[in-house]
Amino acid sequence: MKQQIITLLGKGVRAASRLRGGGGSALPGLVIERVDPSFLKRSLSQLVYGTVLISGTNGKTTTTKMVVELLESQGLRVFTNRTGSNFTRGIVAAVIESVDKKGNLPFDIAVLELDEAYAVKFSTQIQPTYSLFLNVLRDQLDRFGEIDTTADMLHTVATRTTRAIVLNRDDPRLGSAHFTDGIKAKIRTFGVSRDLAKQFPTDDQIHAGTVKNGVMAEQPVGPTDDTCLDSITGKAATIAYDKKRHTVELRLKGLFNVQNATAAVALCRVIVGPQINENKMLQTLQQVQPAFGRGEDIVVNGQTVELVLVKNPSGFRLSLASFNAEHVATMIAINDNYADGRDMSWLWDVDFESLAKSGVTTVGGIRAYDMALRLQYDEVEVKYVEPSVPHALEHFLATAPDMPKRIYCTYTAMLAIRKQLSKITTVEKVL
Repeated sequence: MKQQIITLLGKGVRAASRLRGGGGSALPGLVIERVDPSFLKRSLSQLVYGTVLISGTNGKTTTTKMVVELLESQGLRVFTNRTGSNFTRGIVAAVIESVDKKGNLPFDIAVLELDEAYAVKFSTQIQPTYSLFLNVLRDQLDRFGEIDTTADMLHTVATRTTRAIVLNRDDPRLGSAHFTDGIKAKIRTFGVSRDLAKQFPTDDQIHAGTVKNGVMAEQPVGPTDDTCLDSITGKAATIAYDKKRHTVELRLKGLFNVQNATAAVALCRVIVGPQINENKMLQTLQQVQPAFGRGEDIVVNGQTVELVLVKNPSGFRLSLASFNAEHVATMIAINDNYADGRDMSWLWDVDFESLAKSGVTTVGGIRAYDMALRLQYDEVEVKYVEPSVPHALEHFLATAPDMPKRIYCTYTAMLAIRKQLSKITTVEKVL
């Protein structure tokens, strides 16, 4: 009865919020968290396969999307926080939207993306059945502190995970005996081959200036089942496991997403087990589209506008390395709102020389002039600077009407850009 009453309350708050133009996203979750803190645990306890938690600095949203689709290919009904709202209140809000009027959650498994700090909070209330840890990179230090602190957060989640964890063996803070100490769940790993290691530098390599010298982290202690990104040729990626190599053509763009695909395969194999339908899993992987704002293509007046989310040096580096800047008009939009991180000093750890030949058409966002200054030091021509994201976008679209376009943007700048584009073209609604 309590579950039913709380459910009706949450759905009522959601409906009222939408009537007032609030979108109905996080407010219902905030209200229910305060009224009934056990609502989320009670709801997720209904799921036969339990709860999957995905965390790390880069790649959470796209990897979560891939894992959901791979598990659905195996016939599982998957609940997820699709909007990428990775605080617990966002998950509560998603549950409220998905449960029926009696509070029943009609799914088999939950796959949840969580911010590292909120992953710890979540795991104190709900022990994850499975956890996937992607990486630990310098990101938003004003919020989380040093990256060793972030690694400690993920270690806490790992010790609370009941069945299995999948971790990035190439990350020096995850792929080490220190991290795996005290973990009772079985350990599985994913990573890249030695030939590819230099294309996926760790945070330590970036800041030590040894990016070109790809060095693998030590393997975790204990039995492992490794899923390895063996090679990349164009859009084709070869993923190896169980002593077999599997080549897939991905629709996802960027080196980072190929690594994320390897992680998703590793996790899916662990969850489904020996009865996995391998052909369906790999065929589905080839069809996965980018998550919103993560390599998303939006067509404006017959030309493609590609949105690439950037939020730390490693992610920006990999994005620049993944995309050819020639014959494409480029915009960079940098905000420093809370969701972006206030400290933008990390821009100085990114090498922008690949943009020097074609230049940058427009720089926008709250930190537009800081970004323009950074580009100047790498001798990248900036043609227009405008702190207002809507005005910068308007100028960008008008300046190069007949060229494909690419926008590198921080999170809140990406949301603002999608909102503006939705006024003139079709944009998938996710928030």
